Amino acid sequence: MDFYKLSKTVLFQGATPEETEQMLSCLKAGKRKYKKEEMIYRVGEVVSCIGIVLSGSVLIENDDIWGNRSVLERAGEGEIFAETYASIPDQKMLVNVIAAEDTEILFLNVGKMLHLCSCIFHNELIKNLLQVSAQKNLALSRRIFNTSSKSIRGRLLSYLSNQAVLCNSKEFDIPFNRQQLADYLSVDRSALSKELGKMSKEGLIYVKKSHFRLLSVQELFEEES
Repeated sequence: MDFYKLSKTVLFQGATPEETEQMLSCLKAGKRKYKKEEMIYRVGEVVSCIGIVLSGSVLIENDDIWGNRSVLERAGEGEIFAETYASIPDQKMLVNVIAAEDTEILFLNVGKMLHLCSCIFHNELIKNLLQVSAQKNLALSRRIFNTSSKSIRGRLLSYLSNQAVLCNSKEFDIPFNRQQLADYLSVDRSALSKELGKMSKEGLIYVKKSHFRLLSVQELFEEES
């Protein structure tokens, strides 16, 4: 395992490769590979381990009994998932965690994580976990804002504006393909694509697959010339 690379992840930020290796032994870490669209955690499961994405990415989804899907979050390389459920004893999962592509996951036992041991980095590990949880809460709050509008355009404008602020640029890549973006915003994919086409023609955006640039009308004309 690449302990140097792992020490740069959000959970082990600040640890040396040696401290990371020691913590992984303490936390009974285990790795597993998943194929694209393979289920990692399922609604109703009780879990005791959080996952760190070593490669690939996962989607956290909510599916209702009628089959409607809503993407709540995406976790990419170096990010974690299921920390809230794993930290609460006997708490059943209310979401599915699915591999968005071929993915490798490192699992860590939360029970071991929340009980201090002799490892030098353990205190910092808990601080990092708390910080990650706070960031996840902010991400869920942003999704509430992004889906509060009744119109598809309103949801798109809110989401794209937030992405521009997060990236500190009017040009950025989003972490979703078209279907995943539709699921995240809780709208129909065809209607979403149609609205993106309208916004492009009106000079609001330039879009190519998952790449966006927020435009003025003049900038759009310059792009097309």
